[in-house]
Amino acid sequence: MSKHLSVGIIEDEELQRNLLKDILTLSGFNVKAFENEEELFGALERDIFDVLLVDYRLKETNGIEILKHVKKNYPFVQVIILTAYGDVSLAVEAMKAGAFDFIQKPIKKEELLVRIKKAVEFLEIKKELKELKERVEEVKIEDFVYSSPLMENIVKMAIKVAKSNANVLIIGETGTGKEKIAEIIHYSSNRAEKPFIKVNISAIPETLIESELFGAERGAYTGADRRMKGKFEAANGGTLFLDEIAEIPLVTQAKLLRVIQDKKVTRLGSSVPIETDVRIIAATNKNLEKLVKEGKFRDDFYYRLNVIKIEVPPLRERKEEIPYLVDFFIRKFNKRENKNIKGVSRDVIKYLSKYNFPGNIRELENIIERGVVLNDSGVIELDEIASFIAMGDNDFDNIGSIEEPLPKIIEKVERNLILKALDQSAGVKTKAAKLLGISERVLRYKINQLRINYPYK
Repeated sequence: MSKHLSVGIIEDEELQRNLLKDILTLSGFNVKAFENEEELFGALERDIFDVLLVDYRLKETNGIEILKHVKKNYPFVQVIILTAYGDVSLAVEAMKAGAFDFIQKPIKKEELLVRIKKAVEFLEIKKELKELKERVEEVKIEDFVYSSPLMENIVKMAIKVAKSNANVLIIGETGTGKEKIAEIIHYSSNRAEKPFIKVNISAIPETLIESELFGAERGAYTGADRRMKGKFEAANGGTLFLDEIAEIPLVTQAKLLRVIQDKKVTRLGSSVPIETDVRIIAATNKNLEKLVKEGKFRDDFYYRLNVIKIEVPPLRERKEEIPYLVDFFIRKFNKRENKNIKGVSRDVIKYLSKYNFPGNIRELENIIERGVVLNDSGVIELDEIASFIAMGDNDFDNIGSIEEPLPKIIEKVERNLILKALDQSAGVKTKAAKLLGISERVLRYKINQLRINYPYK
């Protein structure tokens, strides 16, 4: 036990008070003991305690009242209740009021030290998470909600990585929040005051990728009627976020590799190199190692990007975040739509918690957006969103009632699959049509026929 840890004791029985003080002092703690709440509250204004041992039965008050006061005014102090009346109802009352733990007298030294150690460990985690959340709020990352240990570790890593200038590769399925992690890295770094330039490679025609990244002189290609700065120049001093990096052609990969190595970029149609100081954060939902083995991605380019790898888990692996995300999206779309939706029913949360979300957080956001737009009762019910949810391979037994006519069932399947494809392609119709194995013209027809209201491009 560390001598730097401070423990306070409030116990009105002198013998018990002194016994506890001696045990903890000999165990290496800084200890102060108090007979009543007046002494304790006075000390709390001057001293910082990591843990308080509070006797439940005091002459003028009880431990629960002291606990409530401490948690209200000193939230990072861990309180352990001591009592000779260790019934279950008292334990429940203490824990509900914010006690970390509950020990019944007579107190055993070993048990006491173990409980205090756990309280201190929990306190450190609690402080760390508070600092983490404050840091994310400080860098003003919008639309980013997380509560699971998995994501807390990733955010912690992102903030740690931000202190370096190393290139970062973010791996994760579509819609998991890769861009938000990139923003955290940039805005937590010493480049935060410089540009954060985002480029979605998959949204740029292959013939224009190089001019977008490197820039072009007037007349460099058909349609180049003026000098154009590239994204590397625009991001100078800051961060360039290359999303969907797996879509970059092999020829362009070689040129990008040279730019990263030399820290110089040359516009198309020019022979004059331009100095650049850019940090690269790349993201993909593809298996780049597999693409390297297949000869579809350069291994030297891969290793340049993959200095630090961050893998963002899909929503199905952090389902404890769903209620928080639902609440966040309801507030977001309430504000946009000037509505006052209070929440969703329990059936909705149960249904969403069982669903695997192939489109991840982006899919959940779309579901809640539609629910808010269409709801008039103030609480979103299951039947209002169930038809919006894209079905997985094993969900076809949930299509609908067997009594429904076949055309109606087929319509549901088509609608859900089209919405799923639009989610996965970020609303780009050409990509969605490719995923579905149909032409863009047929997709447009289906969208109109099924009255699909989607922010597609």
